[in-house]
Amino acid sequence: MTITEAIETRHSVRQFTEQAMDEKTIAELQKTIDECNKEGHLHLQLCLNEPEAFQASKPHYGSFVNCRNYIAVVAGPDQRESCGYYGQKIVLASQMLGLNTCWVVLTYKKGRAVYQCDPDEKLQAVIALGYGITQGTAHKSKEIDKLCTAKGEAPAWFQAGMKAASLAPTAMNQQKFMISLDGNTVSAKPLISLVGNTDIDLGIVKCNFEIGAGKENFHWAER
Repeated sequence: MTITEAIETRHSVRQFTEQAMDEKTIAELQKTIDECNKEGHLHLQLCLNEPEAFQASKPHYGSFVNCRNYIAVVAGPDQRESCGYYGQKIVLASQMLGLNTCWVVLTYKKGRAVYQCDPDEKLQAVIALGYGITQGTAHKSKEIDKLCTAKGEAPAWFQAGMKAASLAPTAMNQQKFMISLDGNTVSAKPLISLVGNTDIDLGIVKCNFEIGAGKENFHWAER
């Protein structure tokens, strides 16, 4: 599976089998996590065989079955966009390893999640992980022209980036973002969200866009 195929086939999964990850899969996943932590200056952690975080009695959105593995997305309060960006890299790497995932901000109990956290850090989100009972279901996305603007005709690389961005998971599938093109400069901004998860969502979207567009074709506008 290529990373583009991972973007196209990856859907949120909340119900998992009891199949355990083998040592090779764990090692590959940990390697990706270590690389993301180093590059993004984050503290993302792989937590295995630990079901307590998903035993919330009244989940806010969706329900989880047999979720024993997750990635604790730990970082400083000003790193939420980076959490989304690098977390999505791990999500796509997991898909390429045959695993299923789900970004989770609401439906877990932070007090039960097992992770290490430095004084200037907090648990920003978790990524549920395992072998899904199914491969998940695609959600309806907005039309691409509702998610972007371009000065002049959009080149093929921008269109490919927008296709990938439109498939990015966002809170409640709201897709509260706008991507704009001016020459070879691309800007991305969050829009108002009902659940206040826009920074993480924006990082996820930017990760997908970069993969689809090719980093060599553009540069991000300074924020």
